[in-house]
Amino acid sequence: MAATMRAVIQHRLGGPEVLELAEVPRPEPGPTEVMVRVRAAGTNPVDFKTRESGGLRGSEPPFTVGWDVSGTVEAVGPGVRILEPGDEVYGMPRFPHLAGGYAEFVTAPARHFHRKPAGLGHVEAAALPLAGLTAHQALVDIARVRGGQRVLVHAAAGGVGHLAVQIAKAKGAFVIGTASAAKHDYLDSIGVDRAVDYRTEDFTESLSDLDIVVDPIGGEYAARSASVLKDGGFLMSVIPGELPEAEERRLSAGFMLVEPDLAGLAALSAMVEAGQIAPTVSQTFPLAEAGKAHEALASGRTTGKIVLTVD
Repeated sequence: MAATMRAVIQHRLGGPEVLELAEVPRPEPGPTEVMVRVRAAGTNPVDFKTRESGGLRGSEPPFTVGWDVSGTVEAVGPGVRILEPGDEVYGMPRFPHLAGGYAEFVTAPARHFHRKPAGLGHVEAAALPLAGLTAHQALVDIARVRGGQRVLVHAAAGGVGHLAVQIAKAKGAFVIGTASAAKHDYLDSIGVDRAVDYRTEDFTESLSDLDIVVDPIGGEYAARSASVLKDGGFLMSVIPGELPEAEERRLSAGFMLVEPDLAGLAALSAMVEAGQIAPTVSQTFPLAEAGKAHEALASGRTTGKIVLTVD
């Protein structure tokens, strides 16, 4: 096997133009790690935010962004017993530490991956980990969503949103989703019970007494979303922010950061195999066009996910 690989690397912070395809040393798996030959790499807003600013950990270039991957185990390090070469896997390794997902190979702890659901191709599987784990950890692990509850999902056609809708529906919740009117047919197709056009309807005036709000947008949406929750309700935001009224109203509200999660991946795989959830991939780009993928991602108009394909 060659000692080098192709990867998208950046030598400075900045716009999509800083991303370039280069030949770099191929990583080797250490103890408890596996090396995965990447077939597809999902993209997420955290990718372009890291490209612009260094991300949550203030990383300094050169580095390779990307966390969502799907591929085949190529080699295993000492001590690994749950995976072996040839296994098809997917995962979100090392997050929020850099994982270098936009590359032909990645290495990470074996328990950051799970066997790929047989019903998904690598492109679809690469769309699932970060957004799916975010939604699952928020709704199932923290909010304990259950049948009969009323759940509002903002940006319901987006990466986190479209999976949050399906997870909440699988648990028996009544789901309200916000999106532009052009995406309401899509929301209907994934199970949304009531669609709200955020351009023409103020959800704070038409909704109230909700149990859970999933907010991938942040900013003013967090405070406005808190106003439609019942006392003791749950608000998950992926953007840090202050909610002064949270304690007074006994709201379980605040910033949540997704974590690598073998049990969560297993739960997502089971839901995929049961036909309860399916990731939507709206666009694919070859690895060499990662910059174009970031431009499309940053537009905020994507339905579902954008995925990079790796030959």
